[in-house]
Amino acid sequence: MNSTPKRKAVRDDENRGPRIDYDRNMWRIRSFEAARQVLRARHQTTQAGFTAEKIPRGYFRHHPILISDGDDHDAQRREVARFFAPAVVTAKYGDFINDRAQALVDTALAEGRCRLDEVALHYSVAVTAEVVGLTESPTDAMAKRLVGFFRQPPVDLSAPSMGRTRRQWIQAAVNGLVPIAQFYSNDVRPAIRARSRQRRDDVLSHLLASGYNTADILVECVTYGTAGMVTTREFISMACWHLLTNPELGHEYAAAPQSTRLRMLEEIIRLDPVVGHLYRRAHSDITITDEGREHTISEGDLIDVCVRQTNTDPHVMGTDPNSICPGRELGQGTPTTGLAFSDGAHKCPGQPLALYETDALLHRLLAARPRILREPSISWDNVIEGYRLRGLDLSLMTRSRPATTRKTT
Repeated sequence: MNSTPKRKAVRDDENRGPRIDYDRNMWRIRSFEAARQVLRARHQTTQAGFTAEKIPRGYFRHHPILISDGDDHDAQRREVARFFAPAVVTAKYGDFINDRAQALVDTALAEGRCRLDEVALHYSVAVTAEVVGLTESPTDAMAKRLVGFFRQPPVDLSAPSMGRTRRQWIQAAVNGLVPIAQFYSNDVRPAIRARSRQRRDDVLSHLLASGYNTADILVECVTYGTAGMVTTREFISMACWHLLTNPELGHEYAAAPQSTRLRMLEEIIRLDPVVGHLYRRAHSDITITDEGREHTISEGDLIDVCVRQTNTDPHVMGTDPNSICPGRELGQGTPTTGLAFSDGAHKCPGQPLALYETDALLHRLLAARPRILREPSISWDNVIEGYRLRGLDLSLMTRSRPATTRKTT
């Protein structure tokens, strides 16, 4: 594979060194091993990203899974893990995902072109809605409501009041609460009513059976809906951009079996993780080591795990870590995706689903031999610390389809 550096999501204002540094009560961790020590420091840290520390805890019987910690969080994860296990994704949702992907590609073929971020938005929301159980309303309208939730003022977690003025916090509340209220009325409430009458095998039915009240269910649906939509939408666009601008990689992907394609997608998300920073708050002193040197993080300090840097740490990722090299030699226990899906207690349970649905769409899309009409623009969302790719316009010329078998792609 061509070893020319291929990272596309590059921030000019992002410091690339040293491996560990400390400034203004914030630790910045760019060492893979040190970062994993932080993320696995169970009961010593709590979630500090996604403005988690500003979310009130008194309104919920069950604290939201994305921002909860400790034994309750661990129990929540175990209970929902079965909905996202690789075998379940393939056997239970494979046909739905594959059929949805093919329908979207067929529509794009009929029109001769598509804007991929729009296709990816509606596709990822439809898949997430099926798994979560938000199936009583049109998913295209649901997607618009979920997108509205992310029109938020910028934040700086290292600054007092997260860098927001009082007016900006009010604006953030308004911008968030209006689409959440619409999401509840149009999407969540009808789904709750349907599953109150008859349970189904989905996340929402599980929450009802576990005694979650309406507020608990709403915030979990917002969490799953936005996480499934935002991260997968961006990754689909990023992976396609890589595959189309690197002909060798794209041709290899299009001809490869599914297992190889998934390894290629894992390498792409390692290099260009959607979420570039993971934040934790230390609730006791934590000692981490890197290159034989110890560092003590004090109770109360904020920790920034710099994922783009940890994922290209040459001490762990080997030769030429800034290139895409599927099948690169990694040490035992090192995940092929690096920390792109986090690690420890907050490791993303939706990783198998995200990779499967991305592959299902891109494999069919590449079979149509797309051509880039316009390169996407990159902007940054510092609430989730992720990139946004918009405007990747493609033309599609052929109606050929990849060879597939049901539920295995």
